[in-house]
Amino acid sequence: MSAVLAASPACEGLHLTARSRASQPGAPSASGFAAADVPEDMSIDSREADRPRRVWRPRGNGRGAGLGLAAAALVGACEGPDPAASSFAIPPAITAPASTGDAPEPSTTTASTSTSSGPVPEDSSTSTTDEASTSTTAVAPLQDLGVPDLGDPHPVGCKGKIDFLFVISRLSYMENLQARLIEAFPYFMETIESKFSDFDYQIMVIDPDETWGHPLCNADCSPESCSVPDYPCEAVADLGVCDTTLGAGSVIPAGKGASNHDCGLLNGRRYFTREQPDPTGTFACLAQIGLNGDDELGEAVTAAVSPALNGPGGCNEGFIRDDALLMITFISNTADTDSEGKPKLWAEAITNAKHGDPNSVVMFSIQKPECNPWDTVCDLVKYYFPYWYIIDNDEPDYRPGFDVATDRISEACSAFIPQ
Repeated sequence: MSAVLAASPACEGLHLTARSRASQPGAPSASGFAAADVPEDMSIDSREADRPRRVWRPRGNGRGAGLGLAAAALVGACEGPDPAASSFAIPPAITAPASTGDAPEPSTTTASTSTSSGPVPEDSSTSTTDEASTSTTAVAPLQDLGVPDLGDPHPVGCKGKIDFLFVISRLSYMENLQARLIEAFPYFMETIESKFSDFDYQIMVIDPDETWGHPLCNADCSPESCSVPDYPCEAVADLGVCDTTLGAGSVIPAGKGASNHDCGLLNGRRYFTREQPDPTGTFACLAQIGLNGDDELGEAVTAAVSPALNGPGGCNEGFIRDDALLMITFISNTADTDSEGKPKLWAEAITNAKHGDPNSVVMFSIQKPECNPWDTVCDLVKYYFPYWYIIDNDEPDYRPGFDVATDRISEACSAFIPQ
């Protein structure tokens, strides 16, 4: 035992590689991505990835064969038995590209890396010998285990799939935005078709209200009682559970300022795909949601992405896809003060729908960019997801803002790893 203790300084040749850590920056502020801008009650989780590696480098000291034998014994004592399995190189780091433009840049995550040209893995076979009456310690050549073919280690991106969810307020106060929205909706669809012509996209519009249509017209659809022109009276008798379920996709917008007719969605779905005839006209029909109802935006989006509505038999069955990016657009001219819960809970519901990956979500809002203390939806958009954009609802034209927001999709796709 004393001989081993006396020789212990020779273990200086054995080095433990420090654990590397990969961290994810906090959520963005109005001018960037400083975590300090996040309100205290909005915790942003950080993640660590630990990959410990151990490597040793033999060092000869030229003090005779006797010390060579002691060094050989000491190596065996410090290293322990030779493992049977071998380590392989870890794929290169994955880093989301930097954002361009005036909007805040998305956060990036960098993982620690190890390549075949780096330190020798601890289970590579090395040994010493006591042959020859030489004065140096002989070391066998390091074994090159090579690197197995693991395929392309980089993320596969969106796999050409995007789910677009529009959450549009039905409050009567939306009337002053109606003309600009009606003008912008066809452009929104044209932008989607031009930028993502090769993508498999799905589009759903929801209103943040559990009711359908106009209550007076639903009760009595006669011209004397219903003052809404072209109200779809024939649809009242055929209303189903999903028509009055918060978060379910809209099919027949009805009421004051609404399109007031069946938008013709295919296959009984409450959203449409690129196979939909006249997608531009269909989207304009769905998005003209009406001016009589509520604006429970946070609660509605939470319900819209829930397993209950997206699972088998749910109102939105099949809308949320595991291998698709999700873009959520909020349109309102008032703060959401009616929804149950808080932004943190809504963000968790959205992130859970995407298997815990906030990088798979792009947020866009036409509201107020300054996030007043009572504007919970602004907080949701701005502080919980790395890819976001907000424009003022007082802007005379909403089309440029949507153009910038959809550029965020390209950035997010490069970092999105489908689950």
